Amino acid sequence: MKLYYTPGACSLSPHIALLEAGLAFTTEQVDLRTRTTASGADYTTVNPRGYVPALELDNGVVLTEGPAIVQYIAAQAPARQLVPAPHSIEHYRLLERLNFIATEIHKGFGPLFNPASSEPARQMARAHLDQRFGQAARLLDGHDYLVGERFSVADGYLFVMLTWADSVHIDLAKWPALQAFKARIAARPAVQQALADEALLQ
Repeated sequence: MKLYYTPGACSLSPHIALLEAGLAFTTEQVDLRTRTTASGADYTTVNPRGYVPALELDNGVVLTEGPAIVQYIAAQAPARQLVPAPHSIEHYRLLERLNFIATEIHKGFGPLFNPASSEPARQMARAHLDQRFGQAARLLDGHDYLVGERFSVADGYLFVMLTWADSVHIDLAKWPALQAFKARIAARPAVQQALADEALLQ
């Protein structure tokens, strides 16, 4: 398998999942501004939408969209239990968490990453993220992980969003549960490896 990624982007989530799963894979970096890969290829021939992540399987099939990719990865290594048992209520909780992160947190960063965004749009985005991070903190109150008592692919995804909060100067101090979660996930060997691979360690 090959993961197409951009350092620190949402592709960090499947990068973490691949390492947690213990699967063999390669990576190729993508320049999102020029939509070219490190080898000089036109990335839109891999993912016509032009953004990361994309996971190219050994048979040439390409998967896109992070929440789908991490579930595929987890399914290739069931012994690692990166997702709860199929058809269990915990499995549906995982889907609930992944969708919440994707639609309410991930997309909420858009105006903050867009240099053309107006100041009112940025303020609205910050207010939205403040509310959603508060909700995420409540999900973690009294829990180490988002679903059950084990690390899941949803935890890797939320961790990436918390690193984004740092990059746009959103202070997590008001949410001790998120701060503790971020530190706990960051300490995992697979997460440290993914951060090192993407040259993101300070």
